[in-house]
Amino acid sequence: MELPAAFEKRMQDMLGAEYTAFRASYNEPHKRGIRLNTVKCTKEQLERALPFTLVQTPFSPLSFYAPTDTKMAALPLYHAGAFYSQEPSASSAVTLLAPEPGDKVLDLCAAPGGKSTQIAALTGDTGLLWSNEVVRNRAAILSSNLERMGVRNTVVSSVYPEMLAEKLGGYFDKVLVDAPCSGEGMFRRDPVTVQEWSPEHVETCAVRQLAILSSAAQCVREGGILVYSTCTFSTEENEGVVQKFLESHPEFVLEKPNVTFGRPAYGVDAVRIFPMDGGEGHFAARFRCVAPCEERFAPFGFKPDRETQAHAEELYTSLFTDVPGRFQRVRDRVILLPNELPDIAGLSVLRAGVEFGEAKKNRIEPAHGIFMASRAENCRSVLHLTSNDPALFAFLRGEEIPAEGLSGYTAVAADGIVTGFGKASNGVLKNRYPKGLRTHL
Repeated sequence: MELPAAFEKRMQDMLGAEYTAFRASYNEPHKRGIRLNTVKCTKEQLERALPFTLVQTPFSPLSFYAPTDTKMAALPLYHAGAFYSQEPSASSAVTLLAPEPGDKVLDLCAAPGGKSTQIAALTGDTGLLWSNEVVRNRAAILSSNLERMGVRNTVVSSVYPEMLAEKLGGYFDKVLVDAPCSGEGMFRRDPVTVQEWSPEHVETCAVRQLAILSSAAQCVREGGILVYSTCTFSTEENEGVVQKFLESHPEFVLEKPNVTFGRPAYGVDAVRIFPMDGGEGHFAARFRCVAPCEERFAPFGFKPDRETQAHAEELYTSLFTDVPGRFQRVRDRVILLPNELPDIAGLSVLRAGVEFGEAKKNRIEPAHGIFMASRAENCRSVLHLTSNDPALFAFLRGEEIPAEGLSGYTAVAADGIVTGFGKASNGVLKNRYPKGLRTHL
């Protein structure tokens, strides 16, 4: 693989004797991985259904290496949200963040959603996950991936970081900045990044990264955690940004990464990952806010609608066995709100919670999202199929399938994992799988 001469010189200076091994890695296939989604699936369920053996990566207990020749989107469990395709070392940043159940977490540069869905798995989809992506069409992809992975307690927004800092100052327990970068760690799997690379681009990225990190810092509560990560190797974008941030933000201290993967960064307490370390390339640093911060947030202005709440609760309890939450009608859509939610007025929000259904006259038609966010054991009517059943592939194509002995709205589960729903009548399931998601499997 041909690399820019200036990049090679920089890496030779950085790695010294290890440069030979680094350069040789570019003649090998890039590392591929998947990450288990424990919001919907157990490791045992995934192992039984996959056509390959799971080999754990060092970067996260939920991360596994995958064969380079397997088409993940051809596997039904991919569409069920049982796993997320993710470059192995990309899971390292969330491991440093260490989100816990009940945490309020901001993923500031979140698209396409790999790290957000990893955060949701570690919190058990509790607390609040706020996923932001400034590019609107990428934010839509992010929202779709969160729906596929069954995440309920989430907000998806598309706003500039400084707007979130102004609206949500001091609100979050943990904040992740996986910053846009020069992408040097992506060269093996995305040749376009090689063509876009230049020393000037590296410098431009570093300036932008520091600005994003400074906005993110305002969103962290006192005692909270801020993690900064990139998928690049340059010291300007990694250690350089960390040092400049610490110089201008005395309210933050750098914490030692308590991890066993990767290697120490240069001159700061952070972690680096090179292709020789089992991934494509990553950098991550963990800060803690140790001083009081300005709190700039307000509670969500929930406006109860008794009729909508009553209709939604009635439908919910007919479909599921767990306890319903707060519902809000937005035009003709009914939304199941997150358990925790600040004021979102004035922000460009694509999603707050999960779509429950469409309001019709005196009734609600359930939506795909609420079924994807439910476990099969909580659904009152389930059509169980194995992941190699022809009926499952027909369902994913949008076709009607047999459903003997079932009636009404029914979840379709692939190896026990909800993949969508339909309406059963007279031994047939009328398909409600969204047209935009239908496959040709």
